[in-house]
Amino acid sequence: MATRTTGSARADLITDAALDLLAERGMRGLTHRAVDERAGLPQGSTSNYARTRQSLLEATVRRLAEREARVLAPGELPGFGPAPGPSAPPGQDALIAGLALALHRYLTRHPELLVCRYELALEATRRPELRAFFDATGRQFREPLVALMTAAGSPEPERHALSLVAWCEGLMFSCAAGSYSRSVPSEAELRTGFGELLHGMLGH
Repeated sequence: MATRTTGSARADLITDAALDLLAERGMRGLTHRAVDERAGLPQGSTSNYARTRQSLLEATVRRLAEREARVLAPGELPGFGPAPGPSAPPGQDALIAGLALALHRYLTRHPELLVCRYELALEATRRPELRAFFDATGRQFREPLVALMTAAGSPEPERHALSLVAWCEGLMFSCAAGSYSRSVPSEAELRTGFGELLHGMLGH
């Protein structure tokens, strides 16, 4: 196993501190000085790593995507992850169970990452250069879903992936920042919801 370099460890420390600040204070609280303080680093460390605010935001988006990928753990879903040969098409029950597990873990264990996602997404609407970066980073989640829907037998995988993303995004927003913040669905309820959605799109 490769040993992480000091530079990589410091980059993670800085961007994790930036995410902590976003979740706690919002976009106005994300400054180079505040990140130095939160990370316990000498003043100027964050500026040396990310000279401009744009570069700091891009690094924070990149780190958010890395942490989200670990939370959502696509390797737990059928058809994902390393395999000695071609993966078998995922059965709908296995697909539903995997999606429900991943989403429930995100909602219950890492709600602060969702807050960061919305802070950065809103900032991207005001910064075209960040919008392009934010969207490019997000493709790492959309493209596997299209592949997943294709493997599940969808005749329109792009459209069905969009419907799946929209359903998940709406539920996540409602539970993280909306009126259902105190009513996070159970894993069983999420399985029911995914089942209704996928059976409607793909048939039984």
